[in-house]
Amino acid sequence: MPNVALIILRCTFVLVAAGLGVGLINSTLLPDNPEQLPLLVLSGIVALALLIIGIDAMFPRKRLESITAVYFGMIVGMFLTYVVRLALYPLLPDANSSGVYWFGLILGMILCYTCVSVLLQTKDDFRFIIPYVEFAKEIKGRKPYVLDTSVVIDGRIADVVETQVFDNQLIMPRFVIAELQGIADSSDRMRRSRGRRGLDILNRLRANTSIDVMIFDRELPEFTGQPVDLKLVLLAKHLNGRVVTNDYNLNKVAKLHGVEVINLNDLANALKPVFLVGETIDVRVVKAGESPGQGIGYLDDGTMIVVEGGRDHINTTIRVVVTSMLQKSAGRMVFGRYEGALPAEV
Repeated sequence: MPNVALIILRCTFVLVAAGLGVGLINSTLLPDNPEQLPLLVLSGIVALALLIIGIDAMFPRKRLESITAVYFGMIVGMFLTYVVRLALYPLLPDANSSGVYWFGLILGMILCYTCVSVLLQTKDDFRFIIPYVEFAKEIKGRKPYVLDTSVVIDGRIADVVETQVFDNQLIMPRFVIAELQGIADSSDRMRRSRGRRGLDILNRLRANTSIDVMIFDRELPEFTGQPVDLKLVLLAKHLNGRVVTNDYNLNKVAKLHGVEVINLNDLANALKPVFLVGETIDVRVVKAGESPGQGIGYLDDGTMIVVEGGRDHINTTIRVVVTSMLQKSAGRMVFGRYEGALPAEV
């Protein structure tokens, strides 16, 4: 459904542009010749308005922080231009000359560009302060997720995000991308394939228009001399976000710094089915266990099943009664005993 208010705004903008064109035609700025000049001026101003509307329509999803940085940059730039002109006019021989006028326009252009550029590059740190009042970014609800190298190489993060369980913004630091590129260029074949897989996963995330992925390019002052893991923790703390990782050590370091962590291994373990003692499950025994008589099988989600009395049924699907479960950081193990062969299908 079209935005009626936006349509009215754009139509009003075109009418205002046409009015400005008529006003310019009626002024004394335009020469009398050629006769078609007024029509060309009016058409040019209206065409410019339509071009601006077209560019605006091409980018329907705009980032609020970027737009705000442009607005504040323009305001600060124009204010600085006004102050500088006030300071310089008494020193100029003819303050009302056209040269001084154009000097002020050029100065304003430079200062506005400089202010907007600075704010765009530092918008994550931007805090607009007025005496006794401070306008700062308040992060409530959804927090950005800072991706670790290991979780990108693992690849499951793409599947998880595509299920739309997480709709938070994903932050990919530039130093993590550099680390992935270094791994992908490694002389070791296995390490090289892991790095290339990580880059493929990153491209997959960026290609999905429903996922908000931002590349964080800036180097914060506190990053100086720090390893990648600590940079991730400091960045998450700076953005008031969470670290997404599979690295056990990084998990511990983040918690020491008071940074929240999402461990995909813990998430995967939490989603595995829970079995009650005495429940029966069907499992295919694939190999012998360490103890005499034991057999080992796996469920579809990778859960290991240790079957007492299952050694004699390797490569056979049997019925197992659950006797106990063991939860480890690497996953969940289920222990059971052989109950019998599966009943024959009728």
